[in-house]
Amino acid sequence: MQAFLKGPASISTKPVAAKEKNAAGSSGEGKRTKPIPWVEKYRPKNVGEVAFQDEVVAVLKKSLEGADLPNLLFYGPPGTGKTSTILAAARELFGPDLFRQRVLELNASDERGIQVIREKVKAFAQLTASGSRSDGKMCPPFKIVILDEADSMTSAAQAALRRTMEKESKTTRFCLICNYISRIIEPLTSRCSKFRFKPLSDSIQQQRLLDVSEKEHVKISNEAISYLVKVSEGDLRKAITFLQSATRLMGGKEITEKIITEIAGVIPKETIDELLLGCQSGSFEKLQTLAKNLINEGFAVAQLVNQLHDTIVESEDYSDKQKSAIVEKLAEVDKCLADGADEFLQLMSLCALVMQQLTQNI
Repeated sequence: MQAFLKGPASISTKPVAAKEKNAAGSSGEGKRTKPIPWVEKYRPKNVGEVAFQDEVVAVLKKSLEGADLPNLLFYGPPGTGKTSTILAAARELFGPDLFRQRVLELNASDERGIQVIREKVKAFAQLTASGSRSDGKMCPPFKIVILDEADSMTSAAQAALRRTMEKESKTTRFCLICNYISRIIEPLTSRCSKFRFKPLSDSIQQQRLLDVSEKEHVKISNEAISYLVKVSEGDLRKAITFLQSATRLMGGKEITEKIITEIAGVIPKETIDELLLGCQSGSFEKLQTLAKNLINEGFAVAQLVNQLHDTIVESEDYSDKQKSAIVEKLAEVDKCLADGADEFLQLMSLCALVMQQLTQNI
């Protein structure tokens, strides 16, 4: 009986083991070929690769040489390299082995109320920084806490943080990252070295996009690259994402300005010109039809407000008085849209005022 029971058991275990081995092999292969978003793939690996932020890079390089770092506060528009810079600096300081032990990164998606600051951050800050790098380089005796999107933290959580920053200064450095420095409480800003990240210049963005295109074998003209830079408004992350989306959409064909316009949700110049001509005609019915078509096409009125602002301000066809009245109305409409107002009504209100300004003799 025992021999009978042992027989099938031993037979059945072999195929299972083989299956497991195959599954493990296939998952390993899957990991090797796993596609990575280009934004992550081309994120700077060291501080020297960070584009355009020369002052920040210079200070961090000096800090890395001495293996000492102040508390940092990075602020500026999105997509300018704030998170990439501190992550690259941390990798250079600690090396790949100690990076996970020595760095605590909390993003806006994580819960960062007063309780988390008091418990998780405080507990991490109180840990002793020990261990040495495998490559033999000097490892600094501190840890780094990165608080991304710090301007979305509550005032109470920020207030709880300031005492921890002082008490644990021997073992922990803090790096706060935000878009608006005015939303960070004064006691925190006074404890940090502040660095403003400038919007990336067009030439720097074009160079980075050309490098990515070359490495990924993307067919794209210089005109399309320039238009991509214009559409992304100084946000390199957005530009690289648009480039990847356009590449997937075209499937190896050349990327044109038209494709970028569609992917970025930008309203074509012809549509805006047609809307302004409708305003000049003085016909409210024609204007209503154009506005309905614009909404039905799926264009965002907030995007129209941005583009219309640039068109009106840069145009020489309107007087200063007309420009001031239209721009003031654009500001009102933008505020109403942010508060959740109806897009069609706001568009009609805006178009009615533009028509009034363009048809009356001033």
